[in-house]
Amino acid sequence: MSPPHTPKQNHLLAALPAADYERLLPHLERVSLPLGWVVYEAGGAQGYVYFPTTSIVSLLYVLEDGASAEIAVTGNDGLVGIALFMGGETTPSRAVVQCAGYGYRLRASVLKREFERGGPLQLLLLRYTQALITQMSQTAVCNRHPSVEQQLCRWLLLSLDRVRSNELAMTQELIANMLGVRREGVTEAAGKLQKAGLIHYSRGQITVLDRPQLEAHVCECYAVVKREYARLLGGADSR
Repeated sequence: MSPPHTPKQNHLLAALPAADYERLLPHLERVSLPLGWVVYEAGGAQGYVYFPTTSIVSLLYVLEDGASAEIAVTGNDGLVGIALFMGGETTPSRAVVQCAGYGYRLRASVLKREFERGGPLQLLLLRYTQALITQMSQTAVCNRHPSVEQQLCRWLLLSLDRVRSNELAMTQELIANMLGVRREGVTEAAGKLQKAGLIHYSRGQITVLDRPQLEAHVCECYAVVKREYARLLGGADSR
C-alpha cells in the first residue's frame, strides 16, 4: 500500500515549527494536479499558492508568438505562486503541471496574513525564493551554452529530485517545449543517452538507468542549483 498523503510530503511545510504548521493545517486543501493543467497564466490572477507533494510544476516564459521555454521547476521542494507574498500579485511566467500528482493549496489571503506575521514561515519562503532565483539564473546560462544533451541531463535530474523516482512520464515534444529547443534535438540527445545505457525511453516513459553517469554528463548548472537549495533550505530540501 502507498503511504497516506500528508502536507509534510512538501519539504517547506515539513520544515515549519509545529505551531506554525498546525496554524496552517486547517487551511491546506489537498488537490489533484493533472498533467498539463495550467496552475496560473502569465499576468493572471492567483487566488492560491500550491505546495506540490507528488507532482512537478514547470514555470514557463511564453513569447508573443506562443513559443515557450522553462525557466524553473518546482516540486516537493517548494511552492508555486511566490508573487503573492513578494508583493507582485501577478507574474509574466506561466505555471503548468509537468508531472501529474498531488499537492496542497492555500488561499492567497491566508498566506499573506501568515507571511506578514514574520517568523519562521516568512524566512523559509524568502530563502526558497532566493534558491528559485538561482535556479532561474542557471537555467538561463544552461540554455545559452551547453549542448541539448547536457540540458536534457539537467532537466531529468532536477525533475527526478522532485519526485524521488527514477521514472518520468513525458513526451519528447513536451521536453522540447520545456527546453525551448527543436524536437529533433531532444530525439537525438535522448537517443545518445539511451545508447550509452543511461536512460530507457519508450512511449513517453523515461527511466533513468544510471544516475551517476547522468550526473557525470550534466553541466555545472545542476550542481550549483543543488548546492544553493541545500545551503538555503537545509532540512527543508533534504535530497
